[in-house]
Amino acid sequence: MQTYVKQTSPYIRKDTSVKRMMVDVLIALIPLVIFAVYRFQFDAVWRLLLAVVAMVLAECLTIMIRHKPHPRVEGFGARFMDRFSKLSWLNVITPSISAIIFVMMIPSKLPLYVVFVSAGLGLFLAKMVFGGLGANVFNPAAVAFIIALISFASGFSYTGIDSIAGATPLTAIGESLNNIPNLLKSYSLFDLFMGDIPGGMGEVSALLILLGGAYLFIRKAADYRITLSMLLVFSLLMVVAAVAVKGDVLNIVLYQLLTGGLLFGAIYMVTDPVTAPITKPGRWLYGLILGVLVVLIRLFGSHVEGMAFAILISNMFVPLIDYYKWSNPKYTWKMWLGYGLVLVLMCVVVFIGLGGL
Repeated sequence: MQTYVKQTSPYIRKDTSVKRMMVDVLIALIPLVIFAVYRFQFDAVWRLLLAVVAMVLAECLTIMIRHKPHPRVEGFGARFMDRFSKLSWLNVITPSISAIIFVMMIPSKLPLYVVFVSAGLGLFLAKMVFGGLGANVFNPAAVAFIIALISFASGFSYTGIDSIAGATPLTAIGESLNNIPNLLKSYSLFDLFMGDIPGGMGEVSALLILLGGAYLFIRKAADYRITLSMLLVFSLLMVVAAVAVKGDVLNIVLYQLLTGGLLFGAIYMVTDPVTAPITKPGRWLYGLILGVLVVLIRLFGSHVEGMAFAILISNMFVPLIDYYKWSNPKYTWKMWLGYGLVLVLMCVVVFIGLGGL
């Protein structure tokens, strides 16, 4: 006799597992890791190893310390093995993936002690404080990056900086989007696409990022809705910004899309199933929030690279989006109406904020 279990969405319609998803993410990251090692050599290797060690230690030690052996288990060795038995391969591979993503965001010359400290603290504060795997609210890699950026800002110096622009392609924009046509003489769109520019070790090559993203979406290890929503909103608002400053719309939008950590974050970070909404409509709304925040931070914030900040702020809205009283697994006209109204409102804000009237 068959039994049926009533449960809420989302429903699993295919064979899947955490193991398969983690393996797919690792495979998608391999081209970026190879690129980073090829270009930055041992600078990349040492930082990858240190970050992985720091995050794995932070997770495993927290789990072992938190577990209390039964009183009948006596002796240091027996109690240690009892604590050790609570670990699984997931407690190694998941923090390793977070560590790789974190390292792909940082410059190749970031001091080694900064990498180790930021990685360990990021994993502990973003994940283990909330209960560990599957319970975290914030993205560990983003938290680690923010810790490094804010606490050790002097260490963020990039190699291969262009002598004319004097900065990374994103920071070189300055206070006006109309600087972008001149910057394209130093950083061509082809350079931005291929990764022949200064920046985070794995963030600079749009080609490899898109290839990894295609693999994840084809394998359904990542949900395209968040990425698509975010990039569409970002592009539309940048079109409005370019019109407001009477600039070259096409080059401004393409330059903004291909610089900084936008594409890397849109594919490898915002699609994290733990920190993203569970419903399809919720993921479109999540992408809307992300796209809006990145644009506002880039155009009006003090940190032109707003991806990590936008992710952490958006993470805080996920419990609200998933709240059972209004969360709906089906698309409704009210959802799309709200989506459209927010988007129109933000277009007006960007247009007026840049002096478009």
